[in-house]
This record gives sequence, C-alpha cells and structure tokens, in this order.
Amino acid sequence: MTQIEMVQKIVKTLDLKKAQDIKVLKVTNLTILADYFIIANGGSNTQTKALADEVDFKLSQDGVNPTRTEGYSSANWIILDYSDIIVHVFNKESRDYYQLERLWADGEEIDISNYVTED
Repeated sequence: MTQIEMVQKIVKTLDLKKAQDIKVLKVTNLTILADYFIIANGGSNTQTKALADEVDFKLSQDGVNPTRTEGYSSANWIILDYSDIIVHVFNKESRDYYQLERLWADGEEIDISNYVTED
C-alpha cells in the first residue's frame, strides 16, 4: 500500500467513525519524524479510543501495524505511528490546547474533500 493509499484509508476510516475536523498535513520537508500527520478529534475520550482502534483494525487487515502507539491510557491524545504517517487522535480539549495545526502550519494541508462526507 502506498503512502497516499494509506492516508486515504485512514481518512475514510476516521470519517466513517464520525471523527471531527480531520486534517492531513504533508510535513516531508519539515521533519524527519514522518511525511504526513493526520489529525482528528472525537467528541469524548470513548470516541477518541474508538477512532484509534478502528484505524488500527482497518490497517491491520491489510497487514499494516503501527510501529508504536501512545496515549491509550488517558485517551486525551492517542498517537498511532506508522513510520511515514503519524495519526493524532485527540479529544476536543486536548486538540484545542496543543494546536498541532498551528505548530506545523508550514506543512502543506492536503485536500481530503474527496474522502470525507459532507456535514
């Protein structure tokens, strides 16, 4: 699976599970951490866990597993690290507090309108 196919699958999975405010930032030229950051939030800690679980489940069906996960115990900010793609699933308060989009504002925001449903 290519990076773009993986990004699309993650975005579609988050969207189907009703993630809020999904953003994809291409950060290839800004950091060695990853090529893409996918940022989304749930309406509660329970939904945040469910979103991360669903992404993990869907990708594992294709034989893709995260190299590392963080944050499941608190569910304020769950990170799924797929090496080139890092998925950040927040609860609303933590996302507002950390403001990753602002921190990585020099990243290129990728248009995902073809992969998400209209509100």
